[in-house]
Amino acid sequence: MQNVDETSKERAKKLFGSEEIKGFEVGTTKGLQQIHEYLFGGLHEFAGKIRVKDISKGGFRFASQLYLEESLNKIGTMPEGTFEQIVAKYVEMNIAHPFMEGNGRSMRIWLDLILKKNLRQCIDWAKIDKGAYLNAMERSPVNDLEIRELLRGALTDKIDDHEVYMKGIEQSYYYEEEDFYK
Repeated sequence: MQNVDETSKERAKKLFGSEEIKGFEVGTTKGLQQIHEYLFGGLHEFAGKIRVKDISKGGFRFASQLYLEESLNKIGTMPEGTFEQIVAKYVEMNIAHPFMEGNGRSMRIWLDLILKKNLRQCIDWAKIDKGAYLNAMERSPVNDLEIRELLRGALTDKIDDHEVYMKGIEQSYYYEEEDFYK
């Protein structure tokens, strides 16, 4: 039997060019919930549901559930006209971390949908080193310059390229794996 990560990764791969992905709202909390529900539905009881508990990772506390709805509403109104604005929105959504688990995997798909819609570009995730990405994301609440430039260096206009998408999903899931050898 497949585990949660394998099953959700297979679902993420099936999204490429699918009718489901075309039905997701782009750039909204609802759209992120749709992605999360698609990836984790039936695997987690909280799939697609905004968390009602506080969570933290590596000593960082994500947005308090008391203020989460307000934060998500604010993020929903953030502009998406430029690359800088889109990355700022992505960073804010990461700080909110609206789900109990599966935020990163869902948000990277969400980010690419925003970039495709507004800039006709996406991230070639295979070009971004795991350590560099995780470190930049960890520092992004203080300053998003590092993550912005890391993502900018991996921008591509190959938004309909099957290989770019599939390698991106593999890389996205790799980011979430524990490193036993540092």
